Amino acid sequence: MTEFYDALETRPPEEREAAHMAALARQVAHAQQHASAFAHILQGVDASRITSREALAALPVTRKSELHERQHVARAAGAGAFGGFATQGWGARMPRVFASPGPIYEPEGTARDYWRMARALFAAGFRQGELVHNCFSYHFVPAGSMMETAAHALGCTVFPGGTGQTEQQVQAMADLRPAGYIGTPSFLKIILEKAAEMGVKLPSLTKAMVSAEAFPPSLRQWLGERGVHGYQSYGTADLGLIAYETAAREGLVLDEGVIVEIVRPGTGDPVPEGEVGELVVTTLNPDYPLIRFATGDLSAVLPGPCPTGRTATRIRGWMGRADQTTKVRGMFVHPEQVAQVAKRFPQVLKARLVVSGEMGADVMTLQVETRETASGLADQLAACLREVTKLRGEVAMVAPASLPNDGKVIEDARSYT
Repeated sequence: MTEFYDALETRPPEEREAAHMAALARQVAHAQQHASAFAHILQGVDASRITSREALAALPVTRKSELHERQHVARAAGAGAFGGFATQGWGARMPRVFASPGPIYEPEGTARDYWRMARALFAAGFRQGELVHNCFSYHFVPAGSMMETAAHALGCTVFPGGTGQTEQQVQAMADLRPAGYIGTPSFLKIILEKAAEMGVKLPSLTKAMVSAEAFPPSLRQWLGERGVHGYQSYGTADLGLIAYETAAREGLVLDEGVIVEIVRPGTGDPVPEGEVGELVVTTLNPDYPLIRFATGDLSAVLPGPCPTGRTATRIRGWMGRADQTTKVRGMFVHPEQVAQVAKRFPQVLKARLVVSGEMGADVMTLQVETRETASGLADQLAACLREVTKLRGEVAMVAPASLPNDGKVIEDARSYT
């Protein structure tokens, strides 16, 4: 591999670290001055002194739950949608706003490749002048826009396929002959299976950028056997790109626009290199300057540089959740949502959401302790679960006191092998 997205990818590590630490001090000062939430969270902090990882580690961690709560309080008070975390308001500087389950609202600014996903697409082999078939959602959540703006930054044309309508997706691919696919790996598998069922060949489709789900070796191999080379990226709606896969297939390389720490879950204390911990990210985005934002995801640092010549730190990729929030079919499901469903039904004594199945075939089952066994209650619970989480799920009635007494509201029982 001799091509790189830009010179930042191959700069000496010490040069990158010096640039990041200088930018960190400026970002902390910017957040204190222009984002009221961080004016409060970082009250008394001398931004000019935050020029090392040790100084960064002394700052408080901000969790998604706090982001959600501050947004909720601010909206109730008529003080804006973002809880004081954004530095821009409605208008030309914020062309779009998105919603993630919770709800949590995310702004999109005007910077070219605002979410910084172009670097990941380039590493996956996407190039100027190609057609890209984008199967991430274009409504509510930012995933579709994240990838479309990145493809545009590379000089690609985008077909906004979105989600669902599998036969139409196959037809559009057959007609337009895209060079690559962007979306969840499970949906790509569904599309290719449908194409085979329809007797439609898709020879132009040779690469894929997948995200929002685990991408196990078995599925990577399955795609490769059908001529599609899949690469994964890791990002969030709050932060944009965090890390991306390269041709070396050895972990994920950290993006140039973030400062990443791996901390002991439940704390803000960095762990020794190689130890599994929670990813905490500071973004250098001036429009949404999240400082020490906890992702809730587990990972670990890999030793040494990427064999492709990229010099940024590598991580092992997504290794599970540090909290009980989990992804089902590419969507986050929160413990608060399970509680919301249970509270609507006085017959429910206790509830536990179990996510099972294998990659690409997630099964979501709401187990509820209740003394009532009427089928009508199960149907009502299933409808409520779909309304709250936007996902279909099954309901299993169990006897009182039969669920484990372990404090879990969401159990991820899926196989990732």
